[in-house]
Amino acid sequence: MTIRFDAVPPLDPKVAAFVGGSHAMLVGNAWLPAASGKTLDVVDPSNGRIIAAVPAGDSADVDLAVQAARKAIDGPWSKMVPAERARLIWKLADLIDANVDMLATLNSYESGKPIGDSRNGEVPFTAETFRYYAGWATKINGETMTINAPGDWHAYTRREPVGVVGQIIPWNFPLSMLAWKVAPALAAGCTIVLKPAEQTPLGALYFGKLVQDAGFPEGVVNILTGFGETVGAAMSAHPNIDKVAFTGSTEVGRLIARAATGNLKKVSLELGGKAPTIVLGDADIDMAVAGASSAAFFNAGQSCGAGTRFFVHKKIYDKVMSGIAERAEKLKLGAGLDPATELGPVVSQQQMERITRLISEGRSDGAEIVTGGARAGHVGYFVKPTVISRTRPDMSVIREEIFGPVACAMPFDDDDLDKLAKDANDTEYGLAASIWTNNLGAAHRLAAKIKSGTVWVNCHNFNDVTMPFGGFKQSGWGRELGEQALQLYTETKTVAIRLP
Repeated sequence: MTIRFDAVPPLDPKVAAFVGGSHAMLVGNAWLPAASGKTLDVVDPSNGRIIAAVPAGDSADVDLAVQAARKAIDGPWSKMVPAERARLIWKLADLIDANVDMLATLNSYESGKPIGDSRNGEVPFTAETFRYYAGWATKINGETMTINAPGDWHAYTRREPVGVVGQIIPWNFPLSMLAWKVAPALAAGCTIVLKPAEQTPLGALYFGKLVQDAGFPEGVVNILTGFGETVGAAMSAHPNIDKVAFTGSTEVGRLIARAATGNLKKVSLELGGKAPTIVLGDADIDMAVAGASSAAFFNAGQSCGAGTRFFVHKKIYDKVMSGIAERAEKLKLGAGLDPATELGPVVSQQQMERITRLISEGRSDGAEIVTGGARAGHVGYFVKPTVISRTRPDMSVIREEIFGPVACAMPFDDDDLDKLAKDANDTEYGLAASIWTNNLGAAHRLAAKIKSGTVWVNCHNFNDVTMPFGGFKQSGWGRELGEQALQLYTETKTVAIRLP
């Protein structure tokens, strides 16, 4: 395992000027400090140093932003024809592409993810998401119905924007998760109050400048920085927000759902996961090792769809586990801005401490730590990529979402797909799963039995803007991406006319 804590290139002057400048929140067309004057620090997770301060908003700021969003939806935004909305959304995508270096650097600087993942993956996917929903803006249609009642009738439905939406974004994919929510909401004609995670606000604030440059009417997109317990809670309970969308932990999702009952606002939640990664006995071992390693360690394991529970057939268990451990030990750890980094830090000291605590609990419960198992170095929030073997279903490393670079494995010794599916489903979560096999029939049968929103076969963490994503059970409500995301941001109105 190579650790490069000091190999961080200097920031581009344009990036440095933005990071080091003063930061404000976008409300209407104005950039404002928090009404309270309070700020919160943004930290580089590779070294724990403060890199910026942003406003720490609260309920007073939420009120202002909601007023601006309500004014926009009652005014110029609702009067735009869909083709005009589409052009603005497409222009925003072009601006994201034109600013890929700035956005990628901010993304990696504040989250710690490898710069290659930001520049070649997350930022282009963000632009692609806006283009995809720009195309949908002109295709959100109602339908006519044939009426069974006697008489002459003309009946039809309209798809109308749900209204003002509050959107709460996580820190693990700050830009792509923003796009998953903002793009379909804009296509549907909604207005937005957006709260980025307190750990990763800089990319969202720069995105706000691009919204202005694209020419959106003021108040269509408002961006508030602050803590979840202040800004997020106020948004969830606000009587003039019509819908709230959240990606994050299941625990916080429950709080948001309860807060939303005040005005019965619509809620969509993309929450935690504990994805099973199932390697059948006939799987291509090299493919399974590479894919399972990526499933566990991509983005330092900070993905709700991360493959963290490995079920591996006994006859290939040792080969698969030794292969994953070997890959883990070769990963290059370092700051997100270092081009050589393959595994960055986790996002915060709190997250690092939680991960290492769960690993220690696994060791105490009798699991075997094959490799890793501790903090890496003494600077920043690095965790060694960890492989844990011989686990049991009752262990906390199997029950709880770790959200770190940790793979936990257990062997199975028969080909009873019903039993395997039962074991894979033995969790409160149901977000994603992957199956590794050369038997297409087994793949289809097992995919049908697994209770999760996405099942990947011979791949993991594959997402496309056309594919709905969301969870069963306590992994959430609703689906993002694809056409289904538009259902989250529209209401269906039925019109029935008795003809003379």
